[in-house]
Amino acid sequence: MADEEKGTPRPQPPKMGRITRTSLFWMALIALSIATVQLTSSRGARVRPIDYTEFTTHLQNRNVDSVQVIDGAVLRGHLRQPTMVGQTPVHRFTTRAPVKDSEELIKLMQASGVHISATEAPVSVAQVLITALPWVLFIAFFIFITRQMQASGNKAFQFGKSKARMLNADTPKITFDDVAGADEAKADLQEIVEFLKDPKKFSRLGGRIPKGALLVGPPGTGKTLLARAVAGEAGRPFFSMSGSDFVEMFVGVGASRVRDLFEQGKAHAPCIIFIDEIDAVGRHRGAGLGGGHDEREQTLNQLLVEMDGFEGNDGVILIAATNRPDVLDPALLRPGRFDRQIVVDAPDLRGREGILKVHMKKVPLGADVEVGVIARGTPGMAGADLANLVNEAALLAARRGREKVQMADFEDAKDKVMMGAERRSYVMKDEERRLTAYHEAGHALCTIVVLGNDPLHKVTIIPRGRALGMAFTLPEDDRVSITRRQLEARLVMAYGGRAAEELIFGRDRVTTGAAGDIQQATRIARAYVTQWGLSDAVGPVAIAESEQEVFLGRDLGSRREVSEKTAELVDAEVARVLGEALESARVTLREHEASLHAIAAALLERETLTRDEVVALSEGRALPPMKPATEPGPPDLADLPSAPERHSKPSGGVEGLTPRLA
Repeated sequence: MADEEKGTPRPQPPKMGRITRTSLFWMALIALSIATVQLTSSRGARVRPIDYTEFTTHLQNRNVDSVQVIDGAVLRGHLRQPTMVGQTPVHRFTTRAPVKDSEELIKLMQASGVHISATEAPVSVAQVLITALPWVLFIAFFIFITRQMQASGNKAFQFGKSKARMLNADTPKITFDDVAGADEAKADLQEIVEFLKDPKKFSRLGGRIPKGALLVGPPGTGKTLLARAVAGEAGRPFFSMSGSDFVEMFVGVGASRVRDLFEQGKAHAPCIIFIDEIDAVGRHRGAGLGGGHDEREQTLNQLLVEMDGFEGNDGVILIAATNRPDVLDPALLRPGRFDRQIVVDAPDLRGREGILKVHMKKVPLGADVEVGVIARGTPGMAGADLANLVNEAALLAARRGREKVQMADFEDAKDKVMMGAERRSYVMKDEERRLTAYHEAGHALCTIVVLGNDPLHKVTIIPRGRALGMAFTLPEDDRVSITRRQLEARLVMAYGGRAAEELIFGRDRVTTGAAGDIQQATRIARAYVTQWGLSDAVGPVAIAESEQEVFLGRDLGSRREVSEKTAELVDAEVARVLGEALESARVTLREHEASLHAIAAALLERETLTRDEVVALSEGRALPPMKPATEPGPPDLADLPSAPERHSKPSGGVEGLTPRLA
């Protein structure tokens, strides 16, 4: 019991021992069956069964020496002269006499001088074994199947038991020092850790231990990592479980597991219970298409009662994580159950720098690596994205045969993560390549000429991901909001590729390459009119229709809150905003047509241009000659596209890490 409280698993017998005992059991059972068969067959070989007529014949010939009457019907005797069975002489016989002839038979045997005795039928060991053998085999088979099911982890008789995993001393310890970019969240959780270490510090002033903390944030921001850090800091029992572990196909199993989980927690109080992805069990009750799920709602009801019901659960703190707080039931979010909601958002510049330093501890770095520069070039990235960036840089350095990861590896890894892997195996025709170059040159030129756009990061005509080319922008700093001027500039930049195709090749040769740009611009323009209130004709009125998903716990019915006249006005305003952006892009490119030709020519020659190179070309300056590649490096086979993808022609476009606009 002490080992269980400390979280140390009980020592299990070696697997080979279990196999040996099972083998011995089956060997003994088989040997017993063989012995029973041999005993039965051997007894049958010494005593010959004969019919009653043959017995009377031997009796009349005075060949019967003695007879034993068993239960008044079975006669077992000994012959004076043996009868031959094949080549074997047999003296002993057995037969069954008719009941009605018993008195006459006894007189006949007395007249023939037969020694007569009577007895009851003995119960032989062979008969007992033969009778009990089927039951023994059935019970043995049942025990064997049950042990196999439990050994494989199915635990057929433990449906209602909690599947929570208790962290023990062997689990790698993670502390708050291993978590960066979430200082506010760590401060809130640090208070819970201090309460677990010294409850009297807070209770002497009338404070009570919080019953729950809900970690809310986008995927990859480190919610689960924070929970593991709380376990490492607190030094108390920590139970970890997923929300999907509660719900099964059997009704009532989820509620039973909730009860068992909190019973374990109370036995180890004070302790922490962590439920990851709690939205799997805590969604809104009684809403959505077809109502709620009975089993899930029973599980949620039991969870609500255990957290704050008639009986208290002092000493058990529940920490949960989700990226969909909007679908959770209101009863689950109220104080007394989840006393605090901790937002774990994407890190800022200082947070990204701290996260990169944490992940770079495991990587040998070159002298030219600047963590601050990498952090400034990765706005909007979460902790998981930054960890992937460091890993990609290490893989690139290993493929290039380096001993340390250089800054160039981080830059290439950043481009791969943000823009997609290069597809240099994709072969484009010269005309298609030239059209792509002018398309991306139009994006790049509008980006640097039109005021309000984010700084251009890189423009390329090397196919990346599903795009034939790409113009990528990066904001100079972390952005919380976006102005009207910046939105209009972004629309002009989005239509720069289509305007360049019309200007150089004519309207008849415009391609479908701007499909992604048009979709992005349309989303921005509709939000510009309906959500942000930036249209003068419509005014500052929110007229967007409800976009709640009925399968995520929302109501099925929704009513239209705008009239037909207003809807027509909205459509007209969206078309006007997009039309003005396209016309502005056309005017900009006509005024800088020489720069457009220069940037396109440089793209055809170099394939990739940086911001400084594009600015130099737009100002009429020549670029320095290209340097020969000194470190070619082996090709990355993992980056090669599949056969169907090589023959597809996805649209190119402009990308950027700006705040979500629609």
